[in-house]
Amino acid sequence: MPLPETIAVKYTEEEAEYLSMRPLVRQTFRAPELVDMIVQVAGKDSARLQQILRAGTIVFHSFRYWWQGFDPDAAALGEILATYPDADPSRPFRAADCVEVILESSGSPPRHSMRITKEVAAKSSPLQKIARALRNQSSFWQALMNFAAEARPRYREYSYARRGDLYSIALSPDQIARLAREASRDAPRTLRAELLEPPAISQIVFVCARATANGIAPRAPSS
Repeated sequence: MPLPETIAVKYTEEEAEYLSMRPLVRQTFRAPELVDMIVQVAGKDSARLQQILRAGTIVFHSFRYWWQGFDPDAAALGEILATYPDADPSRPFRAADCVEVILESSGSPPRHSMRITKEVAAKSSPLQKIARALRNQSSFWQALMNFAAEARPRYREYSYARRGDLYSIALSPDQIARLAREASRDAPRTLRAELLEPPAISQIVFVCARATANGIAPRAPSS
């Protein structure tokens, strides 16, 4: 059947290992909005998305969502999925597109990760601004971008959850030490403590934004 114009959805905070006593909240989604939420979890996989739409449930950002399951029309679903980008290993890394850096430990998924957004890493206290001006130095964010330019990150994948292409660098002990030195000198105070004692960081991931054709923003509730 075609995708319904609107879908009544209920959600509650997911609680592992025991029955949730959180209140249920009701919300109405347009079909592209519900599909967008599922894509962020399951990726651009038509067969898997059809299975989830039929099952009528998914966990997203620590919330479980339910709706009356339905069998979606493959052509209608394909039209929505066509608005999403595909992975493109030929895309070169561009610092201007980078919006976030993630420090990761080993393991799949990583046992530990630390997200550093451009907005936070580019901040400076008044004293840091003066000191950098005297030394003719840039922000910690610029230091990260300089590091990327030298190390040349390799393309990993397109992330539908982060709405961007991911590039990564496997870090050597010397590179980890260099990042720690730059953090001690240039990082904002809010980041410095974590950056100076990273728990077995093994790689750095750069998230480069790529606009989607649908322009849909995720509708995750606040926790």
